[in-house]
Amino acid sequence: MDSSNDEALDIIVTNVVATFRTRCHLNLRTIALEGINVIYKPEVGKVLMKLRKPKITASIWSSGKIICTGATSEDEAKLGARRLARCLQKLGFKVRFSAFRVVNVLAVCSMPFAVHLIDFTKNNRPIASYEPELHPAATYRIKNLKATIQVFSTGSITVTGPNVQNVATAVEQVYPLLFECQKPLCK
Repeated sequence: MDSSNDEALDIIVTNVVATFRTRCHLNLRTIALEGINVIYKPEVGKVLMKLRKPKITASIWSSGKIICTGATSEDEAKLGARRLARCLQKLGFKVRFSAFRVVNVLAVCSMPFAVHLIDFTKNNRPIASYEPELHPAATYRIKNLKATIQVFSTGSITVTGPNVQNVATAVEQVYPLLFECQKPLCK
């Protein structure tokens, strides 16, 4: 961060996607008939199950693979995944919670200044792209962190990465580049 700017940036994690396996075959029809907060999608071959606390939605396949979305932290995702496994155990399946993995993290952050997107992409040409006809944000990819940052002219950014630590590191890396391309304040 820039030493002259003492403001701390608030990085708000809005979605954590995680997967895990049950290590047993799941009968989707049984889950749909006996489970609570369930939506059966036979044309896709999956069941959607929602939990209220933590607020997550899970896609359940008969193979035993489950994808959880909607958590706001990695710990909350793991807690929700374990609660789902417990719900399935109560329905009579021999579920074993295994292979839990956080797959994707989405976060938003607001810069304390507006950004001149054309200057930003010119300065960072190979890894930044801006197509105003297609999308209002400039896209900046950091390969070693596997993170993608969408930069809007208002200074708002959305960051996707494999985990929360990589997302925070990506914001720290892109901040000086954005600071160089800030728009002057209008009076």
